[in-house]
Amino acid sequence: MHKLKHRLEKGFGQSLRNWEKIESPATKTMTPNSFSEMGWGRLVFGHTFKTNEKIIEVMCSQGHNTRDIAIYVIDPHVIVGLAPDMLFIDPSHTFRLWSYDYRYRVAKNTDTFVVNRLSNINEANEVNRIYSACRMKGADPEFMIDKHVGKLRTYLIAKNSHDGKIIGTVTGIDHVEAFGDPENGSSLWSLAVDPQAFFPGVGISLVRHLVEHYITKGRAFVDVSVIHDNSIAIQLYEKLGFQRIPAFSIKRKNSINEHLYVPTHSKPKLNPYAKIIVDEARSRGILIDIINDDFGLFKLTLGSRSITCRESLSEMTTAVAMSKCDDKRLTKFLLEKEGIHVPLEKKHSNTKNDIDFMKKEKRIVVKPARGEQGKGISVDIRNEEELIAAIKKAKEICSDVILEKYIKGDDVRIIVINFQFVAAAVRKPPEIIGTGTHTINELIAKYNRRRMAATGGESKIPKDDETLRCIKIKGYQYDSILENGRKLIVRKTANLHTGGTIHDITDKISNKIKHDAIHISQILDIPVTGLDFIIPDITKDEYMFIEANERPGLANHDPQPTAKKFIDFLFPETILQKGIYESE
Repeated sequence: MHKLKHRLEKGFGQSLRNWEKIESPATKTMTPNSFSEMGWGRLVFGHTFKTNEKIIEVMCSQGHNTRDIAIYVIDPHVIVGLAPDMLFIDPSHTFRLWSYDYRYRVAKNTDTFVVNRLSNINEANEVNRIYSACRMKGADPEFMIDKHVGKLRTYLIAKNSHDGKIIGTVTGIDHVEAFGDPENGSSLWSLAVDPQAFFPGVGISLVRHLVEHYITKGRAFVDVSVIHDNSIAIQLYEKLGFQRIPAFSIKRKNSINEHLYVPTHSKPKLNPYAKIIVDEARSRGILIDIINDDFGLFKLTLGSRSITCRESLSEMTTAVAMSKCDDKRLTKFLLEKEGIHVPLEKKHSNTKNDIDFMKKEKRIVVKPARGEQGKGISVDIRNEEELIAAIKKAKEICSDVILEKYIKGDDVRIIVINFQFVAAAVRKPPEIIGTGTHTINELIAKYNRRRMAATGGESKIPKDDETLRCIKIKGYQYDSILENGRKLIVRKTANLHTGGTIHDITDKISNKIKHDAIHISQILDIPVTGLDFIIPDITKDEYMFIEANERPGLANHDPQPTAKKFIDFLFPETILQKGIYESE
């Protein structure tokens, strides 16, 4: 607390001196009433405006569906008081890094990713994909490409060195170019790292590159605005030497910013799968009653009609339909009878028969007959020792155990809502990449911190026998140092809850598989389901159906509108109302 007080006092004194300069003759070269178009909205430099009324005029002339921000606002309370129905004080902290406080990094020998400037439309589209995955407002790709070569804006991207995929981005604004800043400053905006990126240090590397770019240009400082409860980002900036200053911002009241100014009253700590549904329902005027936030249980009410949900499992799914999905043996029996392709399986009986089945099929999967979230599943079992351990683990979840032929291919989850295809995503097992200096245990810890932050605490690699088994297969232990650039898959299952990542392929999957997914939901008579397939080639028709989930996670399928489709299904009368609201 004392350290923060010292920083605020130091920053406050500096800010007062800055604001005094605004009224002095030295600032006559500063362009009045300045703002910069950013592609996602306007960046309004509040301290360049002569009147509060002019700031209100600029902020309210547009912005019903953009992310407009007015920064360095001297009288935020007065401005909001003049337009309380349109504007609010942004609950963010402002941090500043003075160029003389910056400590250059020690160069490391790594070839995992590179940072350079945005250069083409494909990269701009990938940047928007990352923004969407991080639930941030995207920027017009054409705007980014049109403006990327100017001095005002600097768009940096981080690229995977091995496949060229964009895994992070940050934008910088030169205040001298923007409004002739007499303080000779700059600012950092829209830092985003792909939640599915395997590499550690992407975010901090992007920030360093941008900071060093502006220091090279002779800028005195770099400012950044961070939402007050984003502790991970704040720690990153403080690690680099950023210090908090008392500068304030205001934003426009609109659907993009709604979560920042609309109270939730009880403020339940819903998991991401319940929250995405509740937020969508609330935006349509549907009343929310959180029954138990730990279990994701809530009731939605519109008029005289109420529906209780546990995440995406609602009263619209019957108990019989749920039971058809609950037991994997029954699911496959029903579907195989209707001509759906399913892998060969047998029920665990005794060790001899189990071993005989494994030897015949070479590679098998062991799983509990009932269970969820990948618990108790062991993939790619090849020897007797692994088989016995896998059966024991599966029995901890369910006394009935299934042995299944291992099918090689992509693990694909398809979401069906109201018996309509909505989304498809390929799930990949967790993979770490060596640095040449960190142990596997340390790399897993770093990976888990990133995945936990990206998924609201829902995804992490467990440090258990299955993880150790997968590591040992490749000749490593937890304390082994993984070679620089070496990739290591640490679990065979691609389940999100055990550290897996998920990547949208909605537009790539074959029409036949889409059709069969709908047919499967009809056979099981379940209107909302997550269907798991193994697909050798997602562009072709061949597949094996694995299982059906009665409570699929809808938060894992950005940018597909899974929550919107779910509420459309529950309350179809709100579809037109939502459309009108969004077009205003």
